[in-house]
Amino acid sequence: MLSIFNRNSPADEMKRAVAAYEKVVSLESDSRDARSARMRMGMICRAHLDKTFVAGAEQIAAWQELARMALVAGKPVPEMPTPSKFQKIRAGESDIYAYLPEEFVAEAFALGVRYQKTELSAPKAIEAMQALATQISRYELRLEEPFLVLSFLRDELAEQAALQEAAEGLSPGSADGAATSPGGPTGL
Repeated sequence: MLSIFNRNSPADEMKRAVAAYEKVVSLESDSRDARSARMRMGMICRAHLDKTFVAGAEQIAAWQELARMALVAGKPVPEMPTPSKFQKIRAGESDIYAYLPEEFVAEAFALGVRYQKTELSAPKAIEAMQALATQISRYELRLEEPFLVLSFLRDELAEQAALQEAAEGLSPGSADGAATSPGGPTGL
């Protein structure tokens, strides 16, 4: 039989994602298997939150451009984008659907929108998203340690800080003697 006939529809996969989330959230046991299921769901939720934040930023940027073009053309402004409770994420060698309840995706999406609009700085966006992740980790999944979100943004900030630190280390008057004169390096 061809594998195309064995594939589930996206609707079936989404139902499975909801069932998996609800099953893990309802676990009463603290067995090794239950803890393992919670940790796996935590990784899925982390990926969902990251993708939802990025979707909020990307979709509002695209919407702003469409709204600008509509206003210029005298047409009605399109509806603002809305978040999805489902995200397709990579799990091993295949893609799966991840589910989070509306309240969580709405907040993550809104934070992505606010970050894109520069209403939130990167550190504040990370702080707010981490608070959301901690809420899901502790109160929904009952994990001992909350999962970490927005690693890509944290890495970007760390890289920028390292570049800034390196640039400041080479500035005139630095303690390492790299500067050659008060006016800056020679040869400029």
